Amino acid sequence: MNTVSRAVVCIFIMGLLSISSVARGQTMKKIAESNKITVSYREAAVPFSYLLGPDKPAGFAVDLTEAIIEDLRNKLSLPKLQVIYIPVNAQNRIPLLVEGAYDLECGSTTNNSARGKEVSFAISHFYTGTRLLTKKGSGIGNYADLNNKIVTSTSGSTNEKVLRSYAANHNVNFEFLPGKDYADSFQFVESGRAAAFAMDDVLLFGLIANSKTPEVFEVVGDTLQVEPYGCMLRKNDPDFKQLVDGTISRLMTSGEFSRMYSKWFELPIPPNGVNLKMPMSEQLKANLQALSDRPAQ
Repeated sequence: MNTVSRAVVCIFIMGLLSISSVARGQTMKKIAESNKITVSYREAAVPFSYLLGPDKPAGFAVDLTEAIIEDLRNKLSLPKLQVIYIPVNAQNRIPLLVEGAYDLECGSTTNNSARGKEVSFAISHFYTGTRLLTKKGSGIGNYADLNNKIVTSTSGSTNEKVLRSYAANHNVNFEFLPGKDYADSFQFVESGRAAAFAMDDVLLFGLIANSKTPEVFEVVGDTLQVEPYGCMLRKNDPDFKQLVDGTISRLMTSGEFSRMYSKWFELPIPPNGVNLKMPMSEQLKANLQALSDRPAQ
């Protein structure tokens, strides 16, 4: 290939990359032109996002999503903006977002450096760490007790990676049974197929609180790797990220975020009126001032 041909090819490739970058960065334009935004929810991520009825998501993250949508309506002067909710899980939430199937995920997704290569995250709205859900009397009190046991977690979660890393470093041997979502993994423990379920502690407390027999289960073990949750959006989209961050910043600085937190973590929540009794962590209190979107490593 001669020099001129190489130059033409390079210009063509750069042009395609530029077009791709612009396309990824036009969420606001797409919403304005279609008068529609598509957002995601999780079906069993209590108290962040879960179903109260057919296609009726509720939770702390759903309230956060709706506040962002309201600011979007005002920003774009679209009072009748159509909102479509679609369910996602740990395996498909990132691919579906990147491919454009939906525009925003606020839920229980950890903001880490690996995911930051594919998507962007807004200001962190929660901090949590990996612990273990097990049945009382199982003999499991910490991670060493998982030796020669069957352990579950949702496939593709950061918790699976954290647990495998701990096991490798501490010579703990266990069999891993992947679940497709939180409810699936919980059912493995409930039915006896797995001895323990490794997941973010807040989600484990939520699953127990809303189970048919909460007195049967407990959360045990040291907290491994404190991680931030953040609303997830496509990369290279500064205008949309600015709007999402602006909503979260406004809620945090006005005190509304703290009221939303109390509603879902310190008061009885539907459908069973269970109170998780989880005061705000020191990390989250600090982020009400810092307004950081810094990822976990």
